[in-house]
Amino acid sequence: MSVTRNIVLFDLFGVIAHHQRPGAMEKMAARCHAPTDAFAAAYWACRPPYDAGQQTASEYWNSVLQAASVHADADTIEALRLTDIDSWSRVDDQMVSYVQSLRDIAEVAVLSNIPSDHADAFLTANPWLLQLGHVAFSGKIKVAKPAPAAFEHCVHAMQATPADFTFVDDREENVRAAVAAGMDGHLFTGYDTLAAALDYPKAGLSAGTGAEGA
Repeated sequence: MSVTRNIVLFDLFGVIAHHQRPGAMEKMAARCHAPTDAFAAAYWACRPPYDAGQQTASEYWNSVLQAASVHADADTIEALRLTDIDSWSRVDDQMVSYVQSLRDIAEVAVLSNIPSDHADAFLTANPWLLQLGHVAFSGKIKVAKPAPAAFEHCVHAMQATPADFTFVDDREENVRAAVAAGMDGHLFTGYDTLAAALDYPKAGLSAGTGAEGA
């Protein structure tokens, strides 16, 4: 008789980590002398293949610059790449503590849309992630949420069944995709709501104790 395992699968940005640092888009646009609106539109429009490991960083940034109708040399492209990585580097200390505390009572894993070079930098800065049951970064597994294959990867990697998972993400389309794949889903709106939904101990934490990041 099979026993359902208890695996909490977390998104990264908007849950454990913060979204892009305020002002970063303007800084990158200024670095390549592009209008911010045009740069931001190109940045996001070109992002999916980069997130899914189908483009190198150089290919991505050349696509962005071409779409934004600007030219930049290799040094500028590398500066854009590094600024971009830094802009996604902030973690929510309260959520990091909570995720780590859950390891005493559940299996914990991460599934995040993040380019391969970003993933390398994020892991270097956050080695605690390697203590989790599994870490799946889209740029490494070559598929990004909400594609079903992203969730299937985690199921196979952890030798589990979809019903073993509770997936936590701040984007509704990703939660819907996880539920369609057979997982339980939780739309993240904050620490307290998540802790209540999971019905797990808060490990002595309370709302407002986490740092927002610099």
